[in-house]
Amino acid sequence: MKNLLILVSLLISFASYGQKNHSSILVGQKAPMFKAIDQNGEKVISSEILKSEQLILVFYRGQWCPLCNKHLSHLQENIGKFKKAGARLIAISPEIPVSIEKTIKKTNAEYSIVHDTDSKIMKQYGVNFVLEKKLIEKYKEYGIDLTISNGNNDQTLPVPATYVVGKDGKVKYVQYDPNYKNRSNAEEILKHL
Repeated sequence: MKNLLILVSLLISFASYGQKNHSSILVGQKAPMFKAIDQNGEKVISSEILKSEQLILVFYRGQWCPLCNKHLSHLQENIGKFKKAGARLIAISPEIPVSIEKTIKKTNAEYSIVHDTDSKIMKQYGVNFVLEKKLIEKYKEYGIDLTISNGNNDQTLPVPATYVVGKDGKVKYVQYDPNYKNRSNAEEILKHL
């Protein structure tokens, strides 16, 4: 099992090819607005949420990614602090609902997780990239099939990224790093709420 995790980690690190080095959305810019449906069938409309709460948007790759699960679990452990600071956490993934259910089981997530149909939200935020063919085959060798997990053939994933959006719709914090090991942490997010 340990060897499998090491191999998966290596594969994920190779996925950094084709990713942009910097976020397309910067601090101080207006955040792109979106509409989606979460795992509970509830409408998530960013412009409506911002009328009463700040937004913490977290892009993650999938339930097959051990670091994504660790990160989402860390955020779940701090959900009360985010709420107290007047913010709502929303995770965004290319995963279809059945795969999102696996994420929830692995992370105990109580916040909204949305399936980014056709990668629309990822494209708005500029975090999307397409895996190279060689890497797609390597992923499959280790049991990771994005066609099944994401329910399409486009092989698109997001750079794991976090955005804090104030009630005014402007981005207050960005954590974006093509190195999949680098993720936002609750303490840093809370400083920007």
